[in-house]
Amino acid sequence: MEIYLIRHTAVQAPGICYGHYDVPLADTFATEVAQLHPKLPPLPYRVFSSPAQRCRALAETVATEITLDERLREMHFGAWENRRWTELPRTETEPWMADYVTLAPPAGETFGAVQQRAAAFLAELTATTAEEPTLIFTHGGTIRALVCHCLEMPLRNAFQLQIDYASVTRLRLEHARWQLVKLNH
Repeated sequence: MEIYLIRHTAVQAPGICYGHYDVPLADTFATEVAQLHPKLPPLPYRVFSSPAQRCRALAETVATEITLDERLREMHFGAWENRRWTELPRTETEPWMADYVTLAPPAGETFGAVQQRAAAFLAELTATTAEEPTLIFTHGGTIRALVCHCLEMPLRNAFQLQIDYASVTRLRLEHARWQLVKLNH
């Protein structure tokens, strides 16, 4: 089984904390789509997407049949959503930044919870016998969480992985083990 983890294109949200919040796409959308398409496998493939508009818009450029799944969403930042990072209380952000794996923003979720829900999606996906590649349109944090899960890396190291907008990270499952084929391509 091969999966293609595809991060959404750039957004217009400078300095804004967003995860579940729908932010507008940047004016570079068409250019990023044109650069992304050659990196994708030929048809047929299955397509899954986060319900976030920034992911769905990109998924719709390659498929008409898209399965939306909440487990593919970005981290929920709770009370911090749609606020400027610079306006957030340091008494909340500093402890969270020191341990984002197990600490949650107020009314939000931990990065560990993101990995758990994304890994549950992946386990369900791998239980199928589909032969065609699977395209998953999602977010940078979710991709990092899945790569750490598949490679058995500590989640605290996730942000050492660079995941650019409109990039492809490819994983292959062989003999019950995940292999990283391409990262941030």
